[in-house]
Amino acid sequence: MPRPFLPVALAALQSALLAAPAPAEPPFWRSEWPNTDFATTTVDSWTEILSGGPPRDGIPALDGPVFVPAADGPPLGDREPVIVLDLPGVPARAYPIRYLTWHEIVNDTVADVPVAVTFCPLCNSALVFHRRVDGRDLSFGVTGKLRNSDMVMYDRETESWWQQALGEAIVGELTGARLTQLPSWMEGWAQFRAAHPDGMVMAEPDWDRRYGTNPYAGYDSLAKPFLYNGEMPPHGIPPLARVVRVGDRAWPLPRLAEAGEISEAGVTISWTAGQASALDNGEIAKGREVGSIRVRDASGADVPHDLMFAFAFHAFYPEGEWMVAE
Repeated sequence: MPRPFLPVALAALQSALLAAPAPAEPPFWRSEWPNTDFATTTVDSWTEILSGGPPRDGIPALDGPVFVPAADGPPLGDREPVIVLDLPGVPARAYPIRYLTWHEIVNDTVADVPVAVTFCPLCNSALVFHRRVDGRDLSFGVTGKLRNSDMVMYDRETESWWQQALGEAIVGELTGARLTQLPSWMEGWAQFRAAHPDGMVMAEPDWDRRYGTNPYAGYDSLAKPFLYNGEMPPHGIPPLARVVRVGDRAWPLPRLAEAGEISEAGVTISWTAGQASALDNGEIAKGREVGSIRVRDASGADVPHDLMFAFAFHAFYPEGEWMVAE
């Protein structure tokens, strides 16, 4: 099941949690995580990590997904968001957010490259990682825990915990290890089909889920994020405003939408209409327009980036640079 989210009760729930947060101590977790080395960690205080509701694997990650030609794909709405991975030598692949909303991680292999396609709805963070660390292929699942409202993943091989927004192990044997982020981006389904007529799309998983619906309806219009008690972003930027993160810099999406294209700090970021918010309407295809972005370097190559909420950028990149209009 997805993380419980009831917009009407959200404010009351959040107030209660912030007023008296339950202590999150490793002894409580050890029965669920007997193989995790809690003595090795970069987390300053265990109270930073909270339960998101579901238990370990309560949000089931997917392994070895099936793909079909885009022309024969599922009946997605034209503006439905998909994560695009376009590696050399194989047709581009589209991973619909309608599936990742309910599973959050897809372990796949593309052109002999082991990848983890990840999506954290509470941070709007969609990242694709190379799953090989020091010559060892890892596979990932969902702990059910959140830190700064961001998904905490785990690898099944060592049961170390990983921060999705950073691609970094924060608890366990592999603490300090980093995953390599691969270039990927989100765009509308029609945009993917037009750009990649020979592209492939992930087929509907064989799980009993309400694919195409958004259990977080209205989330990205809230004043405050869910299960987050950190600092709010500077410059008057709303905490649930989208920003494009490249390295430790963040460009507010409204600035990019107004300009259409901005070239700064060695990258060119372009914005085009055609993608619905996955966190607005109860039906993903009917979400309000947020547009699609691409980030390229001076040679025109795609650059790894994230399209995350402003509060999450501030939480994980507290010394980061905000690329606001002068």
